[in-house]
Amino acid sequence: MSATPSPRVGHVHLRVSDLDQSIAFYADILGFVVTQRYGTSAAFLAAGDYHHHIGLNTWESLGATPPPAGHTGLYHSAFLYPDRQSLAKAMARVVAAGIPFDGAADHGVSEAVYLRDPDENGVELYVDKPMTAWPRSEDGKLQMVNDRLDIAALLALAQEPSQI
Repeated sequence: MSATPSPRVGHVHLRVSDLDQSIAFYADILGFVVTQRYGTSAAFLAAGDYHHHIGLNTWESLGATPPPAGHTGLYHSAFLYPDRQSLAKAMARVVAAGIPFDGAADHGVSEAVYLRDPDENGVELYVDKPMTAWPRSEDGKLQMVNDRLDIAALLALAQEPSQI
C-alpha cells in the first residue's frame, strides 16, 4: 500500500462539431458554467469553483459528423449531481429542450438517466444513493443492479420548492 493519494478523474475533453451548440447543451441544459473560452475553437466549463470539468474543442472536428456506431471511443461521460432534486431539475431542462432519454436505471448505488449530446456523445446524469443503502452480498461485496427507474416520479421533484 502506498501513502500516495489515488488518482481521480479530473475532466473530460470532447471534440465537437459546433462549439456554440455544445456550450448551450452543457451550460444551459446540464448546468455547467463557462470558465474560459478560446475564441470560436475551445471552451472550458465547470461545476462549482473548479477550473474545468469539461473541455470542448473544434480543433480537429469543426463541422464533423459523429463517429459511426460500432467503433471504439467514448461510451459516455457521467455527471454526478449533488442530490435527487438537482438531477430532476437537469432532467426537466433536458425534456424542455426536446432531447430524448436513451434510457434510465436504478443501479442500486445510484439513479441515472442516459442521453446524447449534440455530437451524439453518450451522457449519463446521475445521483448517488447513500453508501449505507448500496446493495451488498452476504460477504459485503457490492452488487450493482440495473432496475427500472421511475422517471416521472424523479421529474416531479423538479417542481417542488428547493430544499436548500
